[in-house]
Amino acid sequence: MSAVKTGRSASFLKALGEKVLLGDGAMGTLLYARGVALDACFEHLNLVQPELVRQVHADYLAAGSEVIESNTFAANGVRLGAIGLAGKVAAINRAGARLAREVAGETRFIAGAVGPLSTPRGEGEPLTAAEKRRLFIEQMEALAQEGVDLFLLETFSRLDELELATCIATELGLPAVAQMAFLEEGRSRDGVSAEEAATRLTVAGAAVIGANCGSGPRDLLRILRRMREVTDRPLSAFANSGFPQYVDGRYIYLATPDYFATMAQEMVLAGARLVGGCCGTTPEHISALAKGVRQSAEETLPSSVTATAPVVRRVVAETPVPPAHFLEAWGERPLVTVELDPPRGLDCSKVMAGAKQLAAAGVDAISLAENPLARIRMGNIALARQIQEETGTEVIVHVTGRDRNLIGLHSEMMGAHLLGLRTILAVTGDPVAVGGEAGASSVFDLNSIGLLELLSALNRGENLLGADLGGTTSFFCGAAFNPNLPRIDGQLQRLEKKIAAGARFVQTQPIYDVEILDRLLEKTSPYNIPVLVGLLPLVSGRNAEFLHNEVPGITLPEPVRQRMASTSGEEGVRQGMMLARELLAAGRGRVGGWYLMPPFGKVELALDLLATIRAEG
Repeated sequence: MSAVKTGRSASFLKALGEKVLLGDGAMGTLLYARGVALDACFEHLNLVQPELVRQVHADYLAAGSEVIESNTFAANGVRLGAIGLAGKVAAINRAGARLAREVAGETRFIAGAVGPLSTPRGEGEPLTAAEKRRLFIEQMEALAQEGVDLFLLETFSRLDELELATCIATELGLPAVAQMAFLEEGRSRDGVSAEEAATRLTVAGAAVIGANCGSGPRDLLRILRRMREVTDRPLSAFANSGFPQYVDGRYIYLATPDYFATMAQEMVLAGARLVGGCCGTTPEHISALAKGVRQSAEETLPSSVTATAPVVRRVVAETPVPPAHFLEAWGERPLVTVELDPPRGLDCSKVMAGAKQLAAAGVDAISLAENPLARIRMGNIALARQIQEETGTEVIVHVTGRDRNLIGLHSEMMGAHLLGLRTILAVTGDPVAVGGEAGASSVFDLNSIGLLELLSALNRGENLLGADLGGTTSFFCGAAFNPNLPRIDGQLQRLEKKIAAGARFVQTQPIYDVEILDRLLEKTSPYNIPVLVGLLPLVSGRNAEFLHNEVPGITLPEPVRQRMASTSGEEGVRQGMMLARELLAAGRGRVGGWYLMPPFGKVELALDLLATIRAEG
């Protein structure tokens, strides 16, 4: 990677020290208003409809923009690769920078727009640091080689990712405007405060530090004031035009250009030296901004503030742990949890009867699934309260990120605590496509790690955005683990993150192979976390083939499939239970806990295996 130093970069920094510079507004908002579908790849227009992109740049320049962004926000290998354009990353970025320069000439500054390497929440393995670095370099080198004057790194919700992009900008010899997206409480989605972000971005070498998107002008103004207290770097502000409303089939931002300009004037007074707009802003907003900001800049420009003030952090006690939970006896004997599924309708008599049988047999906890395989069932939180109350047995409540947004998850978890539920298994959840429920959609505001972070925040007495709750919860959190993959390095990396986020025990996907059991025990032993090994008895050859071919996370070895082939009825159950007992025998003395999943609600199979475990334990 070669550095690209330009005289125009120095001119940008010099101009920033002398006056307030005006950025542009939203690219997507204008393209959408001019007929481009919301689900289209805006960045690909650089190659297929360049005149449309040129016109947007020209309109912002005519409105008074002095810094315009290339149409390259999501032009990285992850986002483009998802739609089959991974081979055009360099071409799209170079075209984006070239189009901006053709319109702006040499009198205005061109910022290479770079966004986060986000993937759909809850899908795919996380990118490694090396992969992120490669992807950023691929995009940013193309922009630098085409002659952008600076990088505008925007809408980042993860600070570590923004720090990495900032360091790459420095290596390329171009200044970085580093902007986080904050939620309404002044914290990013990964829980970083405005003060911490500004402090760390200063260390990372950002030339300008600021915020964009995430919230409206009023909240962004508050964030700037907090940043100014801890950094001497120039600040930038690219606020949304308020919050969108859905009107006649379209999302409309109703904040007027005059209101937007008035708030931007206050941002200048708070220390902003680069001001523009994000979602919902148009050339009309920038035109109003140009008039208002110029007036404010002539009246007063704030002096820099030396970064001497300490970052203020709330001091909290360690996460409280419930006085007792099902793992209290871990290590004394093999523990057993059994999974039950809520009913598909309103009659829960069968599941209640099964729960009472399990409680009477001495199961350590009942694990209650939430809409498994993305199919509609009774809500498990209300049912868990009923089971716990009637049986006196602890219930592990499965909670997915698939079915509720961030607001709903907060509300449900606080409500679950009110009902006396304390043990939660945080899972991402199977995508809705698995269940085929017509009209339903996956949410995935949070994946399993985000859910654990939310629960840990509630245990500290605050929500995920940092707002005080006036009390603390006492959740005991668990996580899922899939040992059936050919390589489990990715699962182990996710396990580390889950433990860091608050996981205190693990329940695995069902295992059917002694070698996989051996590998699981070996690889997870360094993490010093209780692992309950999953067992789901097979009942027929047809059942075995369905699990192997259609259920995410379950893999059956060929010898097991052959043993189950053509079996059904009593013979299928006999053969499936024999396989399960062989795994129990292989784990004797080594497995600290078992997670039994009786198929089709056949609680008697779980009771049989429970008796075997107790007799041999």
